[in-house]
Amino acid sequence: MKRYWRSWGNVAAVLVAGCAPAHIALAQEGELPPAGFGSLRQDQVGVRFATQAIAVRLIPLDEGVTRLMAPDAYRSLRELRTSRSAEIGAAARQGGFDSVATFMVTFYGLQPSVRFNPDQLYISSQNVTYRPIGIVPVTPRWSENLIEQGQQAAAIYLFEPGIRVLQPFTVYYGTQGSEAWSESLRLLNTERARVLARAQQQQPPPPQP
Repeated sequence: MKRYWRSWGNVAAVLVAGCAPAHIALAQEGELPPAGFGSLRQDQVGVRFATQAIAVRLIPLDEGVTRLMAPDAYRSLRELRTSRSAEIGAAARQGGFDSVATFMVTFYGLQPSVRFNPDQLYISSQNVTYRPIGIVPVTPRWSENLIEQGQQAAAIYLFEPGIRVLQPFTVYYGTQGSEAWSESLRLLNTERARVLARAQQQQPPPPQP
């Protein structure tokens, strides 16, 4: 599954347009780790699972998560989120919220001409079910809800700010769920300690393989 997710970093970089300031989904617990010292790839962080026809990936855009990624990956996601700040703000206000938790969600077609339902993705956190209050498309033709085999459809999902992204949560698409975020948390906790050590010594992160 990692093979087709690795291409997303390049896709995000191409889709970034503009850098309007935004204050969205900052770390919810403790102080933010310093930026520029992370070494994780995007395909190492997030929740990934598949149905028979579609693979799904979700990455929190919380700074407490993205700052632990390698500088290029962090910059790509931050600029993508920032470039959509006006749309995110409008969608949040329409849903009745001043602040929201944002997630990058990508659907990947495993079969020809696969239809997907964006509203069927939701999150269970701390025994509370959160459904999206808004969706900001990133890739073209998102509204068609159709992807071909080997193609991606991506959007920024907005949820109520109660989701604890630095705690375990479950992601569902339809009736299928994944608790893979618990594995990512272990990796993130290890990387956070390494980032703090690198920052203290002012050492750059190791190159990505």
